[in-house]
Amino acid sequence: MSAFALTIGGKAVATTRQLDVINPFDESLAGRCAEATTEHVDQAVRCAREALAGWASTPDAERAAKLVDIAALIERNQAELARLITLEQGKPQSGPGANFEVAGAAGWTRATASLKLPEETIQDDNVARIVIRRKPVGVVGSVTPWNWPLLIATWHVMPAVRVGCTVVIKPSPLTPLATLRLIELMNQILPPGVVNVVTGGAEVGARLTDHPGVDKLVFTGSVATGRKVMESASHSLKRLTLELGGNDAGIILPGTDLEPLLEKLFWGCFINAGQTCAALKRLYVHESQYAAVVDRFAAYVAQIPVGNGLEPQTLIGPVSNRMQLEKIMGLVAEARARGARIVVGGVKPDGPGFIFPLTVIADCTDEMRVVKEEQFGPVMPLIRYRTIEEAIRRANSLEVGLGGSVWGDDPEAAARYAGQLECGTAWVNQHGVINPMTPFGGVKCSGIGVEFGVDGLKEYTTVQALNIAR
Repeated sequence: MSAFALTIGGKAVATTRQLDVINPFDESLAGRCAEATTEHVDQAVRCAREALAGWASTPDAERAAKLVDIAALIERNQAELARLITLEQGKPQSGPGANFEVAGAAGWTRATASLKLPEETIQDDNVARIVIRRKPVGVVGSVTPWNWPLLIATWHVMPAVRVGCTVVIKPSPLTPLATLRLIELMNQILPPGVVNVVTGGAEVGARLTDHPGVDKLVFTGSVATGRKVMESASHSLKRLTLELGGNDAGIILPGTDLEPLLEKLFWGCFINAGQTCAALKRLYVHESQYAAVVDRFAAYVAQIPVGNGLEPQTLIGPVSNRMQLEKIMGLVAEARARGARIVVGGVKPDGPGFIFPLTVIADCTDEMRVVKEEQFGPVMPLIRYRTIEEAIRRANSLEVGLGGSVWGDDPEAAARYAGQLECGTAWVNQHGVINPMTPFGGVKCSGIGVEFGVDGLKEYTTVQALNIAR
């Protein structure tokens, strides 16, 4: 089994220590990679800073063209990248899984290449000419999670590269392989030092987030870790983009015909085994049709195969790591002990690996941990409500606000209610659907700043006003 190296300054860097990466399906060894030290972080930041002036001064059209070339290279290596994702993260090859993720990475890269930040003229008369220019913020430090390792790396790195920044990225130590390969591929096209990758745990991450040579941090992960990243960044007043936890709520309006919405509702809840920040994680159902919705949704969920992501019939893979599995099991056990009814799933099968069945829980209340905490797994609690106003109030009651959705037969009426949700993205009759041209981010404790589109691109720049007297 070959070991994956770091890429620093355009060169492969081996280390004396290695990380073992575990396949979550059966706990076998998925691969090994180099494990960085804080000295490697220093080296990577130094290389990124040395490359910054040359890359920032590269013509805009040339930077865009290189991203187009990177997108094509990702597509040519899709089979390899998708297999790495399945082995290290568990996501299936079929459905909206590993191949979907790689295709998304290529598509997002190509979309990012098409974005532009033209100079804006504020005043142009006989008194003065004032223009606004966008300049690259500098060296960007990226810290990515384990749930969508390649796609989120793309979301972090490509806009930074597009505007002329250089990057040091640190993937999760649980899922570093596909990201290491992505950065290796990018270095076939980009000048040395523009994109660098280090690996490791908390010590390496802390060095990157605190590093005086890093001008901006972009982080995707939990609220708790986001607070630590923000504190670390405060020492040198780094710019920040934080995409944090969600615990998104969905509301099914009274009288809604569930049948035509079942498939979209299912994937809104269970894509990537529920391990998605903007997945639907608590569903409010009107008391008049609560029993019917529970039965029909549970019957739909029960038919979806869960298992080894390398098998073509699998649509949902395992939970990605032991720590997350144990958290999910604890939340389900607490709900059961407090009177919730496990309609489907709820019990881990015997044997190795982190498979947990798709689980639907009825008779839940807002006080249960499975409702008020982001379970981040293949579990869906259904909660009764009496009035729509009550449901909206309860949906908005948590400290997070990433996404939310309203489901109903009248999309315009549903949209009016969706507008009352306290979240960065409100969906109608769908959940978790994102677009590379549409800004995405959270309110309250779900983050700072946005990603995607022109607004996301601006997050990697500083503003310079040029004021020329006539």
